[in-house]
Amino acid sequence: MPKVPEKMIRIAIAEPGGPEQLKPEEIATPTPAADEVLIKIAAAGLNRGDIVQRQGFYPPPPGAPDTPGLEVSGTVVATGENVSRWKEGDEVCALLAGGGYAEYCAVHEAHCLPVPKGVSLTEAAALPEVYFTVWTNVFERGQLKAGETLLIHGGSSGIGTAAIQLASALGTRVFVTAGTDEKCRVCQTLGAERAINYNEEDFVLVTNALTEGKGVDVIFDMVGGPYVQRNISAAARDGRIVNIAYQAGSKVELNLLPIMLKRLTMTGSTLRARSVGEKAALAEAVKANVWPLIEAGRLKPVIHATFPLVKAGEAQKLMESSTHTGKILLLPEEA
Repeated sequence: MPKVPEKMIRIAIAEPGGPEQLKPEEIATPTPAADEVLIKIAAAGLNRGDIVQRQGFYPPPPGAPDTPGLEVSGTVVATGENVSRWKEGDEVCALLAGGGYAEYCAVHEAHCLPVPKGVSLTEAAALPEVYFTVWTNVFERGQLKAGETLLIHGGSSGIGTAAIQLASALGTRVFVTAGTDEKCRVCQTLGAERAINYNEEDFVLVTNALTEGKGVDVIFDMVGGPYVQRNISAAARDGRIVNIAYQAGSKVELNLLPIMLKRLTMTGSTLRARSVGEKAALAEAVKANVWPLIEAGRLKPVIHATFPLVKAGEAQKLMESSTHTGKILLLPEEA
């Protein structure tokens, strides 16, 4: 393996604010701790959490780098003394608590997964955050089962496109909302039975008709705000509503009576601040349940665009415009 340089380029947040606050700078290359591997990053995936961190509202958990970036793919170039799962030269993708917008990152060995067969090293950066998030929220917390119905808000997002494919592959009826007819068409090509343009249709009425008045078993939401009450209306008896974000607001006035009458469960979670052990267990679940479907060609990463690492601000502008479908990646080698 080539010698690891003492210095590397990373993207720093100069101060809370807009995309122009993302600045390339040179810092010391991290040294892996005893249970960590050092990855030479091939690609890093963008996530909404990166933007919220840049704005000053989503600090990294204690001990994590202040460099943004929650998922990467790349090659192991060094290992800590206790590492047993990986060796130098292994190609992996990994879930991070921070540090992905850089040329190198250190991460616990249990938070890495092998690059699935049939997926390129660059494409693999689009996998960890979306499938860890979908598996833990839709299938663990939401308890989605084959034969049930799932409504995904933000169906054309990176997480949405992953959720459509996975839920469809596991035998559920999938409905989604998206903001344009073109995005709706893409969602349906990925496996959604019905895509609802939220600018033209009411998802409560549409899903009620699609389920013959029963309602939706699981609702996977990143919007919040006015959707909270409407999700309650759209949910079936014994339905589960899972929130992973509240992009339209987290403070709402609600009529809670339907929760009791329909025996609904409302839940949610974040991923970044979970313990090493929790993330390791989730990695094993994803490897067992999702990776075989990827290697069989039933799930594919949906990548909208790539940017050089030093153009991270432009990449985040694209994400904030919500004109993309699927994932946006940063490529250090193009820096």
